[in-house]
Amino acid sequence: MSRYGQYCPITRSLEVLGDRWTLLIVRDLLVGVTRFNELARGLPRLSRGLLSKRLDELQRHGIVQHVDGRYLVTEAGEELRPVVFGLAEWGARWAFGEPRPDELDPTVLMWWIRGGIDPGAFGRRRVVIHVLLPDGERRRYWLVVESADVSLCFTDPGFEVDVLVESPLGVLYQVWEGRIPLKAAQRDGLLRLSGKRELVRAFPSALQLSPVAPYVVRAGVSAGRGDPG
Repeated sequence: MSRYGQYCPITRSLEVLGDRWTLLIVRDLLVGVTRFNELARGLPRLSRGLLSKRLDELQRHGIVQHVDGRYLVTEAGEELRPVVFGLAEWGARWAFGEPRPDELDPTVLMWWIRGGIDPGAFGRRRVVIHVLLPDGERRRYWLVVESADVSLCFTDPGFEVDVLVESPLGVLYQVWEGRIPLKAAQRDGLLRLSGKRELVRAFPSALQLSPVAPYVVRAGVSAGRGDPG
């Protein structure tokens, strides 16, 4: 923990939250991630040792509690929600734009998308979504959507594919973050959906975008590709 030697509530807050990765851990906890392995998968550049240390610090400061193998935000942690998403709103207005190559990790994106799929949009049936990223470090992923769970697979799970999503990695990232509307990406030939008609039609409803997407849309940080609907 860094200390600034100033008696001020801002500096005290930074002493608790200002270390590298801490606010991103809080971000993920606030959007519903509760397990250590889930946190690690969503933050792959953070070592597991440092993740454990940061979680211990958050527990020590009363921001997180560890209960039955889950990490849950306390009242103090929940009150960070407007702070964290205030940063999302400011960042969407003043610091967001085209993605940089070092920001495009296909596995992280697919892990996020896995958490954003609403199985209810497909009804009570198994749906297999094959995602093809022709320019990704890893090009193929499968999402197996069951009524109560969504699994991310790195090899063919052996089921018939119901929906095929084909998109450059940077485009799919920007769709997920709300910078390029899905309909606009399809219209402009940037992203292609194919497969069983009724399931392709249900896909936009099933894909719940990033928790920061509303801030990006509200800030008007679009890629200039037409109607955001």
